[in-house]
Amino acid sequence: MKARIAEIFASIQGEGLYLGEKQVFVRFFNCNLSCTYCDTKPDRFMEYEPQELFEEIKLYRNKYHSISFTGGEPLLYKDFLKEILKLTSKHGHRHYLETNGTLFFELEEIIDRIDIVAMDLKFPSSSGMGNLWNMHRKFLKVAVQKEVFLKAIICLATQEEDLKEALSLIREVSPSSVLVLQPNSYQNQKALDEKLFRFKEIANQEKVTTCVIPQIHKIAGLR
Repeated sequence: MKARIAEIFASIQGEGLYLGEKQVFVRFFNCNLSCTYCDTKPDRFMEYEPQELFEEIKLYRNKYHSISFTGGEPLLYKDFLKEILKLTSKHGHRHYLETNGTLFFELEEIIDRIDIVAMDLKFPSSSGMGNLWNMHRKFLKVAVQKEVFLKAIICLATQEEDLKEALSLIREVSPSSVLVLQPNSYQNQKALDEKLFRFKEIANQEKVTTCVIPQIHKIAGLR
């Protein structure tokens, strides 16, 4: 059993609610989606067996908060994840899953060993991927077994109706979860400020805890 891994490295989490935490990042190659704003399109990979990956993770001896399984989409490799999570669990590691929030059957098979789920919401007007709300709903119903927060990329093209659909979903399935609005780092930030302010006001009115957090690692020049 092997998985395609684009890179393994230690750095600081630059997005979401765990901003600033030290993590070991395991970036899986390939994704089942192709979002218009995607900023992670690796063109090379190495193949690892679970034990080989575990041995490399062990090389990072400094204290860190968790292992971030990211991508691409890690859940494309759910059988591999089952095995590596067994190994890392035995050594007391915490597991942070960064995911596009669509592969709910795969999540069901590994959720017992995940500690934190950082789940994307793909707004149709932002991602160009069409309507994924039903998949997101099913995914979130599994993810709520553990700690979960949600992220949505906000672009100049993002429509208010998508935000309202997301808020409705959160209220229905996981009302205590936080929604992170993340401005598209490739677009003019000043032009996005007004939209982000308005979206946050709408979320407050809908009683969904929401915050605006840009990709700090890009601003700081971190990997």
